[in-house]
Amino acid sequence: MKTYQSFKEINRHLKQLSLERQIAYEELKIVKNDFEESLRPARMLSNALGVFGKFSTLLFIKKMFK
Repeated sequence: MKTYQSFKEINRHLKQLSLERQIAYEELKIVKNDFEESLRPARMLSNALGVFGKFSTLLFIKKMFK
């Protein structure tokens, strides 16, 4: 447990904790927006097409070397 020598130290530490909380909240909002963006139908379709493209390329390469 931290021991404080003055009210100035206490206020400084409280200000630091407040700023850390605000930073964490802003980071959480960014994560939320990224998550919502990843769930949009256009993004999901794009991801599915990308996976399908990679899979078909691998199948094509596999058939070439058989």
